Amino acid sequence: MSKILLDACVLYPTVMRAALIGAARAGLYTPLWSERILEEWARAAARLGPVGEMIARGEVTVLKAEFPRSCIAEAKGLERRLYLPDANDIHVFAAAIAGHGDAIVTMNRKDFPGNILAEEGLDRFDPDNFLRAFCTTHPKIMNDIAAEITTEARRLSGTDIETRKLFKKARLPRFGKAVEQV
Repeated sequence: MSKILLDACVLYPTVMRAALIGAARAGLYTPLWSERILEEWARAAARLGPVGEMIARGEVTVLKAEFPRSCIAEAKGLERRLYLPDANDIHVFAAAIAGHGDAIVTMNRKDFPGNILAEEGLDRFDPDNFLRAFCTTHPKIMNDIAAEITTEARRLSGTDIETRKLFKKARLPRFGKAVEQV
């Protein structure tokens, strides 16, 4: 099973995280992250106010309990030998290598050049295409995940949002279209 490091930028948006973690819970891949990545997610949620941060920290605790082998220890020695266009992202790269990951899922394409990642045996995927690919190989599982997320979004918002529109708004338009066609 593939080991995929999830960058903080794909953990922070709720709908995106729910789809990615739903696929991991279904056993389609093994998620990886580091304490620093989880902290970045919690700090990003703090922008919504103290309640947002509190909810994120609770969700971090749940994920750490559910996936106890997913949290990769810091690899400072490894970080020193790595290069990326944005030095602030090197810890993500190092965690993927230290966790023997196969790829990094990130929205941040320009700061994770494919040629640099390939030197370490890693691929890079955007979350939309990563999830859409599972729709081809596991359509029922992904449709069920999308339906659960849509049901919860409707419950929380009190509106009858369409699945495709929900995922388009969550920056997952290809995934939304794919699950709509299943």
